[in-house]
Amino acid sequence: MIDESLFRQTMSHFASGVTVVTTAHEGRLAGLTVSSFASLSLHPPLVLICIDHAAASHDVIAAAGQFAVNILAEDQEYLSRRFAMHDGEKFAPHSYTISPRGLPLLYGVIAQIECRLHSALPGGDHTIFVGEVVDARVFGGRPLLYYRSGYHQLG
Repeated sequence: MIDESLFRQTMSHFASGVTVVTTAHEGRLAGLTVSSFASLSLHPPLVLICIDHAAASHDVIAAAGQFAVNILAEDQEYLSRRFAMHDGEKFAPHSYTISPRGLPLLYGVIAQIECRLHSALPGGDHTIFVGEVVDARVFGGRPLLYYRSGYHQLG
């Protein structure tokens, strides 16, 4: 089996966009920074996110049965860092709105995707949540990137 530190180092060489996944259940807002996000299928439109079992938002996503993916803009590193925290207030006043489906959507992002939970699959110490896309909005702009354990912008 591969050494954990070598695996982390190797995977850090894959540049990815940065998202904040948000949800709400029984009046509780939840969200976390997620770089493990991908398009899965066009017919039906499916995306996937991978969430650590230990993350506080994990069980909230499962219970809510829905989630939103907020794709961060290049100037939103602060949001990525805020939603990566384990404690503290993540949803600052006037930084989000609630969609008609009840999902918190962040302001200033380059795109938003609202999903109904399609399935949940085991993935080691993570759960692979597959979401059926029920709504999406594109605002445009340049993405925030994560590469070699740091934030970057397109050159």
